Amino acid sequence: MKNLVRTILLGALISAGFLKAAVAQQAKAPNVVMISVDDLNDFIGGMGHPDAITPNLDKLIGKGVLFTNAQCQSPMCSPSRTAIMTGLRPSTTGIYGMIDDNKIREANAATRQNTFLHQYFKDAGYYTMGVGKIFHEHAPEGLLDESGGRAKGFGPKPPKPLHWNEKQTSTDWGAFPEKDEQMPDFQSAQWAIERLKRTYDQPFFLSVGFLRPHVPWHVPQKWFDLYDPEKLHEPPYLKSDREDLPPIALRVDDWPMMPTTDWAIQTGQWKDILQGYLASVSFVDHYVGQVLDALEASPYAKNTIVVLWSDHGYRLGEKGTFAKMCLWERATAAPLIFSGPNIPQNTKIDAPVELFSIYPTLTDLCGLAPNKNLEARSLLPLLKSPKAHWPHPAISTWARNNHAVKTKDYRYIHYEDGSEELYRVKNDPNEWHNVASQPQYAKVKAGLKKHLPTVNVKWAAASEYNMNDYFIEQKKQQSDASPQD
Repeated sequence: MKNLVRTILLGALISAGFLKAAVAQQAKAPNVVMISVDDLNDFIGGMGHPDAITPNLDKLIGKGVLFTNAQCQSPMCSPSRTAIMTGLRPSTTGIYGMIDDNKIREANAATRQNTFLHQYFKDAGYYTMGVGKIFHEHAPEGLLDESGGRAKGFGPKPPKPLHWNEKQTSTDWGAFPEKDEQMPDFQSAQWAIERLKRTYDQPFFLSVGFLRPHVPWHVPQKWFDLYDPEKLHEPPYLKSDREDLPPIALRVDDWPMMPTTDWAIQTGQWKDILQGYLASVSFVDHYVGQVLDALEASPYAKNTIVVLWSDHGYRLGEKGTFAKMCLWERATAAPLIFSGPNIPQNTKIDAPVELFSIYPTLTDLCGLAPNKNLEARSLLPLLKSPKAHWPHPAISTWARNNHAVKTKDYRYIHYEDGSEELYRVKNDPNEWHNVASQPQYAKVKAGLKKHLPTVNVKWAAASEYNMNDYFIEQKKQQSDASPQD
């Protein structure tokens, strides 16, 4: 009996100590939980998708602010995430393609002078933790105080591809493996949940990087069972869509390793692909929810800022293919959600914003001194006043000197050879009709052109992308043999 009483008292003291430490920590600067979801577009119920089953993302949207017109800085994982973590544009860093996390720092003079997002918080007294895909791989060595690492690749994968077996892509779809516990995202969620059960004597910055719905669209059968393929809505598609594009646009968007929309139609696979993507989205929604539930159950719930984002969008048949990697809306638009203390709830903001604004927005929300070396603009004015005037366009870059300028009314694309595309957002939301050659839009183009980056450095030596001849040739012609200064 004495041992039992002693155990109960000890447990009570530990619980009291945890609560006391947590309460003391709550009085300090707010914590941050940053959740990234790889290759997630707007297939989210709370963003209006008619089929998506995403109760946890929907709940987060209801508790915070959803930016419905957030645009990535580059429509591919590595350059997009580098921009978010540095607050610098690809046109400034020369990181237009893939790059090893540990080589970002020495990419060029701009990156050498830069402080990574996590380092900035660490320098301000935060305890930094992370698991999964945060940067392109995981994180530069030594950046995090505590790392849960990341499983290599995007598996698990079946012994043989189920539907698609082209080199240079992991694209495939179908139920695999048998259990959630076999998925890296399951492990990442458990790691993060365990950290939220600990006590901290300083504010913390916890990053959780989920892999799905990155290809292959393999998750256990129960997630596929949520969707009847025959009832799914196919995205809009116009077979003649590409006929009014300049030649360079076709070169930039040449991805023969990916399924085409015409192939998916001819084989009857389009809805099966949609089922695979949506199953992957519902799977990751569940584990995002587990992390958020753990936060809600912790003493840190009322003093923690949550930011959830994806690195870019994804085409699921729109614009002729199943891929990211283009300067059109379906690849550049991505979810961006903020919630937490002093952030409005159940609010949607339609102003065009940029994903790399996450960096200065978090420093502002946490009361840190602003990092003056960033190109990104804080979204705090919109979080304080969602209907505030926002005259700033969003800029996306895909390889050197190819940019898209997105405003409330237009998408303007300017290529390195001077070729142009112009789309009227309200009249042509699918961007099917390029009106750049029509004389009445000359003044519109001139105004949008003023927002193009004036700095377009050559490819950083450590950055490359060898899946497309255009990218290979551009780097060969334009990059220096060593990091740029």
